[in-house]
Amino acid sequence: MNAHSLQMPGIDHIRAHFVALLEDRKAGIAQHALAAWDGETVEDINSHLEHARNTLHQIAGTAGTLGFDALGATAERCEAQINAHLDGPYADLAICPGEIIWCIDTFVEACTSIIEASGST
Repeated sequence: MNAHSLQMPGIDHIRAHFVALLEDRKAGIAQHALAAWDGETVEDINSHLEHARNTLHQIAGTAGTLGFDALGATAERCEAQINAHLDGPYADLAICPGEIIWCIDTFVEACTSIIEASGST
């Protein structure tokens, strides 16, 4: 985040709102990842990965602007992992790579740290 965004009127309210939404978003991403891991069909697995990716994309686009640079970078890494799978040679197989689950677990931990630090729990 640059110095100008720190001085924007209302930025504290926007940051607080972002953190308040983070618990539900984190849970939704984790649920989609687990559903993809447990999925039995290509369509089911890839659909859950797409849902998780879409939410990660939203977070990645906002987090850095609000001063959560590490969270934004982690969301981008997760999104890239999912994209690599969905655009890769194994996208037509009923599998969810463990690397995606590991990356999303790292993201969930980062969210939890931010939520706890803000006192929102």
